[in-house]
Amino acid sequence: MLLLALDTATPAVTVALHDGSAVIARSSQVDARRHGELLLPAVDRVMKESGRALDEVTGIVVGVGPGPYTGLRVGLVTAATFASALGGVPVHGVCTLDGLAYASGIEEPFVVATDARRKEVYWARYKDSRTRIGGPAVDRPAEIAEAVAGLPVVGAGARLYGEAFPEARDPEHQSAAALASLAAERLAAGEPFEEPQPMYLRRPDAQVPKNYKVVTPR
Repeated sequence: MLLLALDTATPAVTVALHDGSAVIARSSQVDARRHGELLLPAVDRVMKESGRALDEVTGIVVGVGPGPYTGLRVGLVTAATFASALGGVPVHGVCTLDGLAYASGIEEPFVVATDARRKEVYWARYKDSRTRIGGPAVDRPAEIAEAVAGLPVVGAGARLYGEAFPEARDPEHQSAAALASLAAERLAAGEPFEEPQPMYLRRPDAQVPKNYKVVTPR
């Protein structure tokens, strides 16, 4: 097994390689505006650091969100392209929030919340670091503060909205290393994956203006 994992659903552009036993190389950069510029160089760094060749990869692991429209698409399109170039290796979708939950190592009820922009968060509730029991969903922090009161909250959403989530815990940002490790466990256990399709939860931020004037050629 050699899994190439990547996630661009959050400001973290993160890549890792997992050999079925452990993560053997990783790269993460936090930059919400340069997913497209940073992802392929990160993959190249990870492959060089590992000393493995890209054609040895047996599967792609990709974070499917939820996340903002543009950044999320970069990772998913890249994963599909690599899979095709490698002769159709499988693409395993993993909820981005599940990766953050797994990285937390928390073994009691808690919440993961990431920045959804528009003063909202993407969030989900967990029984422990491997078991999601609610969500994902998108809401304003004040709307869910009472429902999650007293629970630890992992992710950038907890840092941004401390008044709603006073029990902030690490990690703040997504890690493909955690995503890859979780995927390796799920593969070994024969557990299902998400479809490698974007989990948006709402309409894209960029929309056609309502009074857009269509010009047709004569």
